[in-house]
Amino acid sequence: MLLIDEVDKSDINLPNELLNLFEEGEFDIPELVRLSKQGDKHQKVQSADGLDVPIREGKVQCGAFPFIIMTSNGERDFPPAFYRRCLRIEMPTPTLEDLKEIVKAHLRQENIDEEFGKLIEEFAEQSDTQVGGLATDQILNTEYLMKRNADVDTLKRLLFMPLSNIGQ
Repeated sequence: MLLIDEVDKSDINLPNELLNLFEEGEFDIPELVRLSKQGDKHQKVQSADGLDVPIREGKVQCGAFPFIIMTSNGERDFPPAFYRRCLRIEMPTPTLEDLKEIVKAHLRQENIDEEFGKLIEEFAEQSDTQVGGLATDQILNTEYLMKRNADVDTLKRLLFMPLSNIGQ
């Protein structure tokens, strides 16, 4: 399994390169292809878990087609051929109740205190009125910092800021 997070921020050629992987079950590693042309036809590459993986002529070949999960923020379009090979799942915008459940699960809490419940409501309302909304991690970060006795008004001003305003 392969996870490609925020594929829309990747190199412009990645979707087309992935099409080759989807179709052929193989891909080239350019640096190893160059080495193979210099006479070193067999290379060993160490995997993340410490295994030596043999590579022939710079080409990685799948024993089975990989299961690939890609995330995207929808910041760019991809070729139709790419989309045809993907099962697309849109994540819905969380409702107020969803946000409360996310916070409880993330912070391993059974209940949310009244003060933070009101803060979640304010966050949901503000998210609904802003272009692009707010990211769920903004409320999680706010709650985390509140637990460490940070000033709530300052936190809200900084962490509830629309993502499109950052850097302005």
